[in-house]
Order: sequence, then structure tokens, then C-alpha cells
Amino acid sequence: MSQSEHTPFAINPRYPDARVEVWDERFLPLRLFSASVEQLATGLRWAEGPVWFGDGRYLLVSDIPNNRILRWDDASGQVCEFRKPANHANGLARDRQGRLLTCEHLTRRVTRTEYDGRITVLADSFEGKPLNSPNDIICPSNGDVWFTDPPFGIGGSWEGEPATPELPHAVYRWREGQLQQVLSDVPGPNGLAFSPDESVLYVVASRAKPHRQVWAYDVDAQGRLSHQRVVIDAQGPGALDGIAVDATGHLWCGWGSDGSLGAKPEELDGVRVFTPQGQAIAHIHLPERCANLCFGGAKNNRLFMASSHSIYALYTNTQGAHALI
Repeated sequence: MSQSEHTPFAINPRYPDARVEVWDERFLPLRLFSASVEQLATGLRWAEGPVWFGDGRYLLVSDIPNNRILRWDDASGQVCEFRKPANHANGLARDRQGRLLTCEHLTRRVTRTEYDGRITVLADSFEGKPLNSPNDIICPSNGDVWFTDPPFGIGGSWEGEPATPELPHAVYRWREGQLQQVLSDVPGPNGLAFSPDESVLYVVASRAKPHRQVWAYDVDAQGRLSHQRVVIDAQGPGALDGIAVDATGHLWCGWGSDGSLGAKPEELDGVRVFTPQGQAIAHIHLPERCANLCFGGAKNNRLFMASSHSIYALYTNTQGAHALI
């Protein structure tokens, strides 16, 4: 899987990398002057759900249409298949014990991979009805598992199998074997993340009208949500997907075009960075739309970006908010 197989890409030899466009001086403390966007791998059909395994020094990324999860190795720089078939896996995360959590479109379930490789099903239905197609997933410090469940994976045969939704677009929380539907009014719930202190939950409303948005909620000690508000509005033809939060509370959002007439993907594709209050302060330009992203690397300061056909990375001067290892 060489870089020449798909999207042509050349690392920028000049510092600072012009692909990292600073819009506001508040981004300057987050940027490394001597770091460039790198392409780690290409040849995927739709890259999604990256998660970092620090104890093994590798990154897992879903390639949904190809029905596989890929593994990029930090030591060798090589890519191999971690799991195939993968039930058209999408979002990936780790629980507090370091086990892999997977959102599966084909089986319409959330699973956990045990240390010996066995698969445990955490959730596949709610109130007797099958889930739609679990999309993105996170695990806060108390061990709960939160995931979004839009119907994207059952809309055709590209990322799963066609089916009729029996449940609303929703966000769920799994706690000790019990599944709770915590939100059912988010249009197209997609990426989700917690603030550094886990007092705020962010959810991407990827079918909000007239523009895609990020909604924020206050979270109490019991996991109850309140004070729903819009913290980011994509405005115009911009489209949000996955999100990551750094240790200072900034939101790093997978970005691209919504496909509307007149949209210019070459200006929109990449990652857009926002303050906790929702002000856009930078844009990382990529030659492809970024679907999802995560922080990782030896010092948790490397941003990994799953972007259409490729995996990109950028060292930053901040760290991810919720590194497990």
C-alpha cells in the first residue's frame, strides 16, 4: 500500500507548512513550527474511526467499504490488515482496560474485543428493536460507553446492507450491561467527544438544517444531559464528521464539502480547529475530505486524520484530552 497507489502527495519541504493555515493567533500555541502534514498510507475506499494503541505503537483505522480494519505500525511505517472481514466496522475506541470497542454497520451492533480475541456484543438492540448502524464511539474515565446510531450504514450496500430503520437517530450510553437512549432528537448524530474534564459532551449533528452543527450538552455525575446548545455551525457548504478534543479544550473537526452546488472541496477538505467557545482559529488543508481523527503517538501529540482514501498525520504542540496509554 504505497503512497503512489492512490492520491498523489508530497510532503511540504518548507516550514511552516502552508497546509496548516492559521486564522487566529490563538492557534499559534497549538502549532509546531517545524512539523508538516504527512501521508502515512493510501489506497483505502473510505477511511474512518481511527484509534491509537500506545502500548503497541500502532493505529487502527476502519476501511468501511472494503470491510476491513487496517493497522499502521509506528515502528516500521507498514500497513497490514488487522481484521477482515470486519462487519463494515466504522467507529473504533478503547475501553478503560485497553480493549478495542467497535461500531459495526453490517451486524448493527457495538462489540468489544477481549484480550484473547473473543468478541463480546455490548449492544445490538434497544427495546426489542435492532439498532440502526452504530457510527462513532467514546469511553470516558468512568468506563461508560457512548455511541451514536444514525441510519447511514443501512442506506445501501456500500457500507453495510440495506434495511429499514426501526429506531430514531439516537445517542446511547452503555453502562454495566444496561443500554440507555440518552438523545433521540439529533439529526444524523455522528462524531462525539467529551471536554477534557468530561463535563461537556459534544455531538455532531450531521444532518442539521440549514447547516451541519456541533451540539454541546452539560453532563452531570450520573451521565444526565442538559443545556443543549449549538457550539459550532458549519455555515455554507461546510460539512462536519468526526471530532477530537485536545487537552486545552479545542475541537479538531473532520471537515469537507456537503456536496451542494458551488461547493469547492479543495478549499474545505481537511481539519478545522475551533476554540471551546466555537470560534474557528485554523484549518489544516488536506487533498481529501477528513472523516475522523484522533490524537496519539508516543507523547499523545500527534494528530491522525482518516481522510477518504488516505491516513494523514501532523505533530502538534498540544495533546489529546483523553489518552488511555
